[in-house]
Amino acid sequence: MAKHPVVHLELPAKDPKAAGDFYKKLFDWKIEVDENLNYVQFQTEEGGIGGGFPTVDDNNPAGVVVAYVGTDDIAASLKKAESLGGKSVMPKTEIPGFGWFGMFMDPTGNRVGLYTSMNPQ
Repeated sequence: MAKHPVVHLELPAKDPKAAGDFYKKLFDWKIEVDENLNYVQFQTEEGGIGGGFPTVDDNNPAGVVVAYVGTDDIAASLKKAESLGGKSVMPKTEIPGFGWFGMFMDPTGNRVGLYTSMNPQ
């Protein structure tokens, strides 16, 4: 059976750089700004889950944390989610230089991301 760990979290922020600064000061998280993707990322202590701060917008409302689950086959995972009553909301999409992601809504309406790395460890 394939493993499906939680690999990434997104915490929407009105000002992602300020959010990064807040969490760096609060928890001493490592913060990186990817200017090419206009994305602020965080890494917790060694072995902890990392994530990012997308800008608050219609697709990323404040107060909605999105967990990304690792999978070897995003399309198959989306299809399985749909067969179980979920709804695919983002097909497999490339994140240049990093990997691919997709998204679905579970039967309750929670948005969940799927992720496959270009460089699996």
